Amino acid sequence: MRRPIDFSRRSWRAEIAGLLLPRNRRYPIWRDATLLLAITLSAPAMAGEPAGLPTSRTDLTPEDQARVLAVTKPTTDFTKPEPFELMQGGAGTSRKDVNRDAFSQPSANITFEEEGTFKLGNALFRKNWVSSPSSTQASDGLGPLFNERACQNCHLKDGRGRPPGSGTGSTSMFLRLARDASNAEERAELANHKLLNFPDPVYGSQLQDLAVPGLKGEGRMRIDYSEEKVTLGDGAVVLLRKPRYSVENPGYGPLDPRTTLSPRLTPPMIGLGLIEEIAPADILALADPHDRDRDGISGRPNLVREELSGAITLGRFGWKAQAASIRQQAADAFAGDIGISTPEVPKHWGDCTEAEKACLTLPNGVQERLGAAEAPPPVMDLVTFYSQNLAVPARRDLDKPEVLSGKKQFYEMGCISCHTPKFVTMRGTPNKAQAFQLIWPYSDFLLHDMGEGLADGQRVGEASGSEWRTPPLWGIGLTATVNGNSFYLHDGRARTLEEAILWHGGEGQKARDRFAGAAAADRDALIKFLESL
Repeated sequence: MRRPIDFSRRSWRAEIAGLLLPRNRRYPIWRDATLLLAITLSAPAMAGEPAGLPTSRTDLTPEDQARVLAVTKPTTDFTKPEPFELMQGGAGTSRKDVNRDAFSQPSANITFEEEGTFKLGNALFRKNWVSSPSSTQASDGLGPLFNERACQNCHLKDGRGRPPGSGTGSTSMFLRLARDASNAEERAELANHKLLNFPDPVYGSQLQDLAVPGLKGEGRMRIDYSEEKVTLGDGAVVLLRKPRYSVENPGYGPLDPRTTLSPRLTPPMIGLGLIEEIAPADILALADPHDRDRDGISGRPNLVREELSGAITLGRFGWKAQAASIRQQAADAFAGDIGISTPEVPKHWGDCTEAEKACLTLPNGVQERLGAAEAPPPVMDLVTFYSQNLAVPARRDLDKPEVLSGKKQFYEMGCISCHTPKFVTMRGTPNKAQAFQLIWPYSDFLLHDMGEGLADGQRVGEASGSEWRTPPLWGIGLTATVNGNSFYLHDGRARTLEEAILWHGGEGQKARDRFAGAAAADRDALIKFLESL
């Protein structure tokens, strides 16, 4: 088997510079790279990004910066795959057999010792927490209100969740509860990034349908679908299902009338550590909040405050880019989904509010001998490492003519205006496995207005009620293989990739209309390309 190339090694330039960056008349990279370098260094400032965020990469020499810009430049040759396109997760890409465990493999370039750490993290990710008090003291602290007992129960096979069906619970999809600011003081808190939004005064920031013995859950998510008919350019008809959300049997009285309901499907876990090591300057260089180039695309970052350090930084995780790091995302999930406290979110009673008095009288699972939180730092270290090192599967069928044709359609329809194909991660990362990797996530990790059709009306930090972070597309073609279903978008309303595209509005409207107006063969080819990711 071919040995994966390790992009982190010092001999990277000697091994692949000639393959990736040919110096010939067809690719005048040094002239183009100089221009692109100037654009990259100045783009955030031109776009009006806040001061204090990095506007250039300090981890690269000018020579390496030019090479990175050249290798990440979108291709114009669709007659064959690009160099290293097969390995869409860099040297850590998994080449294991494609099956239900395709999203659960460790990064291929971690060490033997790190594989042990990965397995320990996996065990904690799968662990079922129990209510307090319990004889298993290292596992108690569940709830008292919660959505699930284990991380794996929401992130099924480390993959995508599904909306609740007939007779099934909301295991891998839940409702966020929040309202916008209602007075000057609250608006100032949002402007200073002290809060992302304001929770419901009774039910908190998330609807928990489950509870420990002796306590009742908060209610159940209800979804009512209506159908919308879409006629494509060639006369083909596609039926979209439009959801309407409500809370059934609320356990503690009515919700605040200002509270908005935002459904959130659990996303796949692959490639998170690589996303975390994309240079902030490379993401910010893609931002154009005022649409100064007038292309209709105005991506912008979600700026958030780190819980422990208090620093304002770039959000890149979550459906609205509301979390800056994997560790913070994990801590938020522990608190909101399972009711487990961490050093980052020290809520020993989870999302219980002052109005839910019975919840706050129940015992928690803090053990002084283990630390000041139910999930102390060693637990967070292991879960974070596991989440950082779930490998991206290798591409499939990328050299087939129909897939190459679909890639051409994807580029020419304008999909890459938001779904940025490639990045090269930073040097000097905490884990060498993520250092200086050429990766293909197909996302710019910025917020985009996706129109009223997908709007949830809920502000989250800088994200408005109609803005969503561009989700990465790597692995999307294995959704059915891993999870046994195909539900897409933030709430799983789309049952096919075609439906997901047709729901695009706002900044995605032009690309959506090009797809809808294309010939059936071109639409089919584009879907084949997505299925190869």
